[in-house]
Formats: sequence, C-alpha cells, structure tokens
Amino acid sequence: MTTTLILVAAVVVVLFAVYVSWRAGRLDRLHIRLETAQAALDAALLRRAAVCLELAGSRILDPATSLVLAAAAHEARTAGPDEREHAESDLSKTLRAVVGQERFREKLAEHPAGAALLEELDTAVAKVGYSRRFYNNAAGVTRTAQRRWLARSLRLAGHTDPPRFFDIDDEPPESLATG
Repeated sequence: MTTTLILVAAVVVVLFAVYVSWRAGRLDRLHIRLETAQAALDAALLRRAAVCLELAGSRILDPATSLVLAAAAHEARTAGPDEREHAESDLSKTLRAVVGQERFREKLAEHPAGAALLEELDTAVAKVGYSRRFYNNAAGVTRTAQRRWLARSLRLAGHTDPPRFFDIDDEPPESLATG
C-alpha cells in the first residue's frame, strides 16, 4: 500500500515538473517572439523615418514642407523610449498633412524618382501598421501568460516587467491608402 502511494506521488510530482517545464518553455518562447516583434517594429519605424527624410531631401516638396517633415522624422528617429510613441504619432500626423497637400501626387509624378519614392513610402507606412499590430499581439499574449497563477507563484518570468503595448497613431495618409 505504501509503495503504491509513493509511486503515485512520484508520478504526480514528475507530471507536475513536466507541466511546469512546459509552461516555462512556452513563456520563454513568448519572450523571444516579443523581442523579435520589437526588433521588427523598430526596423519598420526607422525605415519609415528614413523614407520620410529621403522625401524631405528630394527637393520635390516646397522648402517649408520639407523642413517640417524632416524635423518630425528626425525627432522620431532620435526620441528616447519614453517619448518614442509621441514622436512616432507626430510623424504620422505630419506625413498625413504632407501627403494630403494639394497636387502632392502630381509633384511626385513630375519628378523622375517620384513614383518609386511614393511606392517606398506606401510600403514603409504599411509595414509600420503591421509591425505594431504584431508586436501588440505578442505583448498581449505574453502579459496573459505572465499573469497566470503558476507563472506568478513560481516566478517563471523572473523579475521582468510585463511588456508594454506600443500605441501610436499609425493611420496611413489618405492618398496612400486609396492610391
């Protein structure tokens, strides 16, 4: 009787250890996915800022518009972690204002590299939206996994803070969305 009880207890302990190991591995994979999504989001944001700087320096736009766009792109590229969301939202708003100007498409069409620049801008803006949604999805799933009772009680996530969502205004300019 006692041998059976010890054997059952050992099986339960082994099954619990396997389950805890599986949960820890899942949490680790979620953190890796989150880091990958963060890197992709950073790359997409930097690419969008680079395309905006290229557009500002192309001499297609009037000098005032170029200066405003370049300033917003520079601010987005150099903003610290606490100001990043605000700076990226400002770049989105500035980009919408620039693209929403009268004769924007015609000005780009007149320039030899204008069509390629518009396509590159459209791609960069779309990638920011996709990357942000993918990152926020990964952050939400990771936060949920970290809040589970087993992860909290056994500290499977270590002492890491829950991931923050990245909320910016990333609505594409009207001309790019419909063009």
